[in-house]
Amino acid sequence: QVQLVESGGGLVQAGGSLRLACAASGRPFSNYGMGWFRQAPGEEREFVATIRWSAGDTYYADSVKGRFTISRDNAKNTVYLQMNSLKPEDTAIYYCAAGRSANYYTGVSPADFGSWGQGTQVTVSA
Repeated sequence: QVQLVESGGGLVQAGGSLRLACAASGRPFSNYGMGWFRQAPGEEREFVATIRWSAGDTYYADSVKGRFTISRDNAKNTVYLQMNSLKPEDTAIYYCAAGRSANYYTGVSPADFGSWGQGTQVTVSA
């Protein structure tokens, strides 16, 4: 099992930016897909973005495409989510997740991921 710790959440005005970070420990990082999900109050957990073990292989939810960028630094065992042009509807708890096994092709389902962080709150004011 890998341990994941998110950071970087906070309160920002609409149109602003935040960068979330997720530090991983407990097992080799570079050959695992990673992802970000979010959950707003009263809503289901929603896929945001994933980056496979090849850093150029990324996929985004339509709602964030063109505004958010997922990236990874394997030397630091860290995955990032750069969020620009934030909207009030982006308000949620954001969770980092690690793929269920090495070289597993992570998709958009929570079932593709085997380890989760505790979440970090992102609040976007109008």
